[in-house]
Amino acid sequence: MILKKLTIINYKNIEESTLVLSENLNCFVGHNGVGKTNFLDAVYYLSFCKSAFSSAELQNIRHGEEFFMIEGEYVDEMGEGENVYCGMKAGGKKHFKRNGKEYRKLAEHIGMIPLIMLSPSDYWLIEGGGDERRKLMDMTISQCDAGYLDSLINYNRALHQRNVMLKYENPDSDLLGVLEEQMAEYGVRIYEKRCSLVRELAVLFGKYYSIISSDRECVSLSYKSHCQRGCLIDVIRGGRIKDLAVGFSLHGIHRDDLVMELGGFPIRREGSQGQNKSYIIALKLAQYAYLYNHGGGRKPLLLLDDIFDKLDAERVERIVGLVGCSDEFGQIFITDTNREHIDKIIRRQGVNHKLFELPFS
Repeated sequence: MILKKLTIINYKNIEESTLVLSENLNCFVGHNGVGKTNFLDAVYYLSFCKSAFSSAELQNIRHGEEFFMIEGEYVDEMGEGENVYCGMKAGGKKHFKRNGKEYRKLAEHIGMIPLIMLSPSDYWLIEGGGDERRKLMDMTISQCDAGYLDSLINYNRALHQRNVMLKYENPDSDLLGVLEEQMAEYGVRIYEKRCSLVRELAVLFGKYYSIISSDRECVSLSYKSHCQRGCLIDVIRGGRIKDLAVGFSLHGIHRDDLVMELGGFPIRREGSQGQNKSYIIALKLAQYAYLYNHGGGRKPLLLLDDIFDKLDAERVERIVGLVGCSDEFGQIFITDTNREHIDKIIRRQGVNHKLFELPFS
């Protein structure tokens, strides 16, 4: 999928802008605070029906305005055009349309425009809790497997209802049993899909990390799940007494994790800033390759926000050469604060590109 034209009105700090984009590499250059990341976030919004950074929709409307609008004109691998539109008024309903037709459920849109984004907030994949790493797994699989997203929605609904009941003084035991059966049914499906993902992701991740680091470090990726303790329904029911005491569910696939190691130890403890960033970039590129392999030949969009920070020049050069000069990757969006820096790298790599210097005059 290629984004040919992007139109934005009143999105965050962007008043009004229409960009005709390169099919290969698009670079947004400017000082911090001028809105480079907001352009990438608008592209992200058109894939996921939400911002990568703002959970409250009102925060996406430019200060002093009453609405925002984002529209993208795409072309798919068969040369067919696709129009995606999103608009929202303050206090009103969000409208999300494909080719002029509004979606009944936003979940129906997920996966239509596959996308991987790397940003400084991905630091929390290493430093944060397991929910960040589960989100990475879930967002990857959901973009190429609608059934997985349905299972995830159903599991989370049963989990929420069980957690509500666990706070009652005398919850209905039979109803708790029904919810536990639902959690186990959908949880096993989710577990199996995550296992398959991590097996494939670990191989791809190792390949990309080796390229970025020139084989200087040993890294690994694995999956830890409550399903590995035995039959999931038995694991969940076996923890019911403790769950009633604490008031929430301590067991289930919502507690699973992605184990990230460097040299056989948790990267959280072992990694330097450069190693951590290299780890995250390799993981995101592995995500990209997984989506491409399972997406019927569709190349996802790749958004790289401020990737050069904390990396030495040698690793930066290898990353740009890898994503910009390889047939594995499609359309790419990059932000940087240093035009001279990015000009030099692109000139050496000979990548076809468009450069947008912000703020626009």
